[in-house]
Amino acid sequence: MRRITGKAKEETLIELQSAADSHITDGPAVLTAFRINRHSDDSSGNGVGVLSERAQLPGHTETDKLRPNRDTVFFRDGVRRIDFVLSYVDDKDEKKQERRRAFEANLEKTGLQLETEDKSGSKDQKTYFLKIHAPWEVLATYADVLKIKVPFRESDIPHGQDVPLEWLSRPFRLPDDIMHPQLDYFTYPFDKNKTDFFLIADKDTFFPPSTRNRIVFYILARCPYYTEGRKDREKTGIKRLLSNGTFNAAFPLHDCRYWKKARNDDGESERYNLYKHWARFLCFYKEQPLNLIRKYYGEKIGIYFAWLGFYTEMLFFAAVMGLICFTYGVLSYDDNISSKEICDAEIGGSIVMCPLCDKKCPFWKLNSTCLSSWQSHLFDNEGTVFFAIFMGIWVTLFLEFWKRRQARLEYQWDLVDFEEEQQQLQIRPEFEIKCTKRRINKITQESEPYLPFRSKCARFSLSAATVLLWISLIVACIIGVIAYRLAVYAAFASIIKDPLRKIQLVGRFITPQLATSVTASCINFVIIMILNFFYEKVAVWITDMEIPKTHLEYENKLTMKMFLFQFVNYYSSCFYVAFFKGKFVGYPGAYSYMLGNLTKLRNEECDPGGCLIELTTQLVIVMAGKQLWGNIQEALLPLMRNWWSSRKGRHNPENHYSRWEQDYVLQNFSQLGLFYEYLEMVIQFGFITLFVASFPLAPLLALFNNILEIRVDAWKFTTQFRRPVASKARNIGAWQEILNAVAILSVVTNAFIMAFTSDMIPRMVYLYVLSKDFSMRGYVNSSLSVYNISQIHPQNMPEEGWYGNSTTTCRYRDYRNPPGHQREYDHNMQFWHILAAKMAFIIIMEHVVFVVKFFVAWMIPDVPSDVKARIKRERYLIQEYLHNYEVERVKLQLSASFMTEPCSEITLTPDKHEMLSECLQPVI
Repeated sequence: MRRITGKAKEETLIELQSAADSHITDGPAVLTAFRINRHSDDSSGNGVGVLSERAQLPGHTETDKLRPNRDTVFFRDGVRRIDFVLSYVDDKDEKKQERRRAFEANLEKTGLQLETEDKSGSKDQKTYFLKIHAPWEVLATYADVLKIKVPFRESDIPHGQDVPLEWLSRPFRLPDDIMHPQLDYFTYPFDKNKTDFFLIADKDTFFPPSTRNRIVFYILARCPYYTEGRKDREKTGIKRLLSNGTFNAAFPLHDCRYWKKARNDDGESERYNLYKHWARFLCFYKEQPLNLIRKYYGEKIGIYFAWLGFYTEMLFFAAVMGLICFTYGVLSYDDNISSKEICDAEIGGSIVMCPLCDKKCPFWKLNSTCLSSWQSHLFDNEGTVFFAIFMGIWVTLFLEFWKRRQARLEYQWDLVDFEEEQQQLQIRPEFEIKCTKRRINKITQESEPYLPFRSKCARFSLSAATVLLWISLIVACIIGVIAYRLAVYAAFASIIKDPLRKIQLVGRFITPQLATSVTASCINFVIIMILNFFYEKVAVWITDMEIPKTHLEYENKLTMKMFLFQFVNYYSSCFYVAFFKGKFVGYPGAYSYMLGNLTKLRNEECDPGGCLIELTTQLVIVMAGKQLWGNIQEALLPLMRNWWSSRKGRHNPENHYSRWEQDYVLQNFSQLGLFYEYLEMVIQFGFITLFVASFPLAPLLALFNNILEIRVDAWKFTTQFRRPVASKARNIGAWQEILNAVAILSVVTNAFIMAFTSDMIPRMVYLYVLSKDFSMRGYVNSSLSVYNISQIHPQNMPEEGWYGNSTTTCRYRDYRNPPGHQREYDHNMQFWHILAAKMAFIIIMEHVVFVVKFFVAWMIPDVPSDVKARIKRERYLIQEYLHNYEVERVKLQLSASFMTEPCSEITLTPDKHEMLSECLQPVI
């Protein structure tokens, strides 16, 4: 709908009023169904007819002819912008009607202007829509309260210089009007009493839509819905009205349909531009229009996509290095002497191994693990050590360079001083409502609500107990999965009746160890998803129960609880395989059992190819499964759910399907929507750092997932979600500290994986200490200890017995003295050499990586030098301009009594800057 201005506007308003008057004269019944509210508006100065809840105008279709296009973001007068929309269904509930009437009346008292769309005009013939407009006075008042920064002078600081070989990046760049949708200005917190200091060309467009809806939502969240004389602190805010069903939804409007521009020439089509240049998957190789994202959705969503894009860019280098290491494993495939010995019929085929479980497991030949030994070499080779060290340095570079990128965005988006403002001004309405006790703030000397210390301690104790209870539940589930692994391995092993067949197979290429590992990993993944579903609700409940004071504090507390749970939930199985499985097995004469002698489940041994390949299997299943399930939830399910409604929406004429109805059928973007996006990426970050030594291709999988993730998230925001309320954030919050903690922990975990899970250290000790010809020949025999079969306890022997007459001993993975030795079956000297080498490797690797990390962090400043200079320059200019403005203002006041009448008339002109210079000329 085109905005109506000038004479055309007046004629249209007269026609609308005439149409309304013609219906009012029809009779008393229609008169009671129509309510006209007159509001003074600095921008328009006109009243507007508002349809009440009961309104059902018989001439509604005739009025539609005067406004053929309902796909608009303006009131019926075509002038006042719709800043927020509330929807409800009149179910004849008197309490809800009373709450709505009181809430609307209080909104009008704050200065907001309302216009109601009757249910007869909606598509479902059930829903009413209450449109809200904030006039200039309201915007100016709350912009002053919230200290919103607005432009007062165009920036004269030059921006980036020409980059060498810039033509190489042109295919990845977007048009300049998309990347920089607005000019760069010097900004200053808005002051209602200094409006002539700011660059106000048009009051209707001075505050962008994202700022307008942020201000209106601030009012809605604090507006009471009790009538005068009946004060109830609980009856406050739109959130409670949504929770009790008084309203169905509350949302700001998108500026147009995502697949076509707005019809009016001067209208905004930012949603269309975002979809065209950002949300389509074919744009995956293009840069993100971060400034346009920030302008349309607000800084909080903008900073998320900036972080996700930067993380994906840095993953490219880790993915390339991981691919190189994996390629080295493939190319060195034929040089793997250990695997050749295992597969050799004369070496591996002649070695009889001890049973891996009691009763059900037979003796077996070492060459049955030929395939798994080759697979293990792909990930457990010399290149893995280099890659683990590289990732320890990479994660430091990523975090340090992100701090610099974040500092640059803080400056560009006017967020440098926002932290203090948010702490002081954006107190959660729930905190104000639930905390009835008040005290004087030591800084502001104003009365503020507070939570007593005793109540705070009680709530914290209950919260901590709940978190510990759920973490204990996860540990119990992990123990259950371990018990499953022990039990099902015996079941798989019992399928094979002939112990000396050339290879043990459940399928053609599946060993009992592999089948057990895969099925247990899948079961563990299902348990993870189920526990996630319940704990998300529990985490929100206990965080609400703690009553955090600010939005920032609420998100930080919820973040820590959710990540702690997710950390244990997702990573506990990987920690078990990496650091516990196969480490406490014992030996054939003295096996260790799960929970001591209470069970008959013998502790699990590693796969004959080593524990690293099992950790790789666990990591791939959990990580890939989570990413696949996440993409199905985020893309396929919403697409299927909204496919039919989207098609119907496209085929509806614009004059029949209004802008507010189009947005109403979209999904609501909850306050925690962005929280789950961060959580998903941080869990992925843990996978590619904590256990990356076991799977060098993990960064490559993460890279492919994130390229898709950016476009899927962009598609959801532009097409599937209602427009979120714009909110500010200067950084990624508590996630930054979590990433730092994961980065430090990753150095420790990868060092231990290389030392205790990988066979790299034992191979190096054999090569440089024990081997006579400095080769790996004989390593397999050296890594296996000997046990006398006649000494095996009957409960450990296979049910079929041992019918082999060719050998009286079996081998097992350990470093112990052989039978007949003076210290029979005790650890031999090779064990202590290897243990010493492992500990030395851990200490050296950790110290080297940490020294490099701290050196890199010291070398790279958190804030770029040019950004520091720009901040100082801008602060200096702000003080200078503000000082000059105050001086001119004082001069004007002093000279006012000496001015002539013509000069006084000049003060009434709208251009205050020209007025100052003209009036001061006689004085000077």
